[in-house]
Amino acid sequence: QVQLVESGGGSVQSGGSLRLSCAASGYTFSSYCVGWFRQPPGKEREGVAAIDSDGSTSYADSVKGRFTISQDHAKNTLYLQMNSLKPEDTAMYYCAAQSRGGIFCSLSVGLFAYWGQGTQVSVSS
Repeated sequence: QVQLVESGGGSVQSGGSLRLSCAASGYTFSSYCVGWFRQPPGKEREGVAAIDSDGSTSYADSVKGRFTISQDHAKNTLYLQMNSLKPEDTAMYYCAAQSRGGIFCSLSVGLFAYWGQGTQVSVSS
């Protein structure tokens, strides 16, 4: 059974930084495409960043240059380093993973089979 558990969320002021972590059991992050998504209050879930098994990454335009997705293979942990945070980054952040290879590694919610419970990020102005 695959389980993804996020941590590292919190409340920060605009311009601050946070690092989110996602630990997996029953799943090896380096195997397939994995990513971070977020859902602002009252809005739909959206893709933030993804990393494929070959290490290639993709980012939403809104976070390019501010957020960095990475993995620690030894710890089987996925990270999202978030710098220069803005109030519009406020959302519940989710870790997600694809179930097999051969799926396009994009920021499309529907392409990810496994999801964590989320961690809240709140950015005040």
